[in-house]
Amino acid sequence: MVKYIIKRVLYSILILLLVSLLLYLIMRMIPSDYIDLSFADKLQNGAITLEDIQHQKALYGLDDNSFAGLMKGYWKWLTGALSGDLGMSFKYSMPVGEVISDHMWISFGIGMAAFIFQFIIAIPLGIKAATRQYGAVDYSTSVLAMIGISLPSFFLAYLLMYVFAVELGWLPLQGLASGSTSGFDFGDFIWHMILPMATIIIGSIGGLMRHTRTNTLEVLNQDYVRTARAKGLSEHKVIYKHVFRNTMVPIVTMTAGIIPGLFGGMMILEDVFAIDGIGRIAYQAIKIGDVPLVMGYNMFIAILSVLGTLLSDITYMLVDPRIKLSK
Repeated sequence: MVKYIIKRVLYSILILLLVSLLLYLIMRMIPSDYIDLSFADKLQNGAITLEDIQHQKALYGLDDNSFAGLMKGYWKWLTGALSGDLGMSFKYSMPVGEVISDHMWISFGIGMAAFIFQFIIAIPLGIKAATRQYGAVDYSTSVLAMIGISLPSFFLAYLLMYVFAVELGWLPLQGLASGSTSGFDFGDFIWHMILPMATIIIGSIGGLMRHTRTNTLEVLNQDYVRTARAKGLSEHKVIYKHVFRNTMVPIVTMTAGIIPGLFGGMMILEDVFAIDGIGRIAYQAIKIGDVPLVMGYNMFIAILSVLGTLLSDITYMLVDPRIKLSK
């Protein structure tokens, strides 16, 4: 197992290097950059000249878009990143590491809470739908799953905001705290989190719920399940002692993409709900061409994805001892 983990870690490092190179090239090939957007008005009214723009680009390392210049810029970023320096954010004039650490915990808290609720809600509903196939619970969960899968997260967010915040006035529209609140109020914070959390959970439980239902139906048809029932075991023990564990084996594969998927999906939702998490900060950085900050955020997501895949592979063996990590 140790040899397998070492091999996977080496593969992961290679993947991260290729991903970082691709991301850097994409960011540098965007037609407009931070300097062009920042000084567009001054250039238009004659306050600065094109020579001044080029001088500013040289200061930020954005003046040479040739292949050699791009590779030189990437190498400078890579050597800095390997030493723990992700560069300075153009917009915030702060180290990228500080910007990410200042804003990631809001996104992390929301993402992990949604991750936990997703499993608490989706897996029991999926099992219940499978054991009550073609019943009211099965049809209801299927409709809920289709709604979650079909609706884009931003559309669902605006729909919930319009109904519960604008029309009914039951919930706050945006932000993390009321304007009249002084200091941190946990109850007010939870009140503001209802709509964002509902949007994430409704949009994410559909796939996991359908996956659980399909796998449970497959396991229910196995011979050992019929044998367990023939021995007189209660239906509860058959489902949650024998069926559930074997159902979890393929579900583990989904965990690799769920956590980075939650952080990636938070980019639009945080902007919609005006939550200053790392997703919203990264979204604003992309719009203005803040290369160091966008690179830092995307590598953060890439590392989460690689770690999620590695952990899911290792968890296979814990869930099902028959699986051997030999390759």
